[in-house]
Amino acid sequence: MALLRPFRALRPRPEHAAAVAAVPYDVVDAAEARALVDGAPHSFLRVGRAEVELPLETDPYDPAVYRRAAGNLARLRRDGVLVDEAEPSLYVYRLRMGDRTQTGVAGCFSVDEYERDAIRKHERTRQAKEDDRTRHILATGAQTGPVFLIHRAAAALD
Repeated sequence: MALLRPFRALRPRPEHAAAVAAVPYDVVDAAEARALVDGAPHSFLRVGRAEVELPLETDPYDPAVYRRAAGNLARLRRDGVLVDEAEPSLYVYRLRMGDRTQTGVAGCFSVDEYERDAIRKHERTRQAKEDDRTRHILATGAQTGPVFLIHRAAAALD
């Protein structure tokens, strides 16, 4: 059984939350991402899709992209836009779209639990994208995008 663990979140200060909020990096193409960050200096897409600040011909897997992502994340921290939580926690979130609501808990799981199938794999991911996100995590020192897991109904979680 996989174990949900608390973590110290890096989050936007409330007054910056709307300016930081961004679509997930993988739901927009490069042109859409460039349009979304135009005039939005605090957009988190500048971390998740840092190639938006580099020349159009830049390969999205170029080491310069990961360096730019790390620099952009460092700038958001340095400028006080993003702050580290003092204590590790689990975070409850709720998403609403139309008449549908999804409630979840943000926490950490071990990659080892995934590798040994304690967490059931629900999709096939491309190795190139896994490698990209691994390089991104190593460069930024942060897991900048959630990995969604679902669970069977459990009274303890409810």
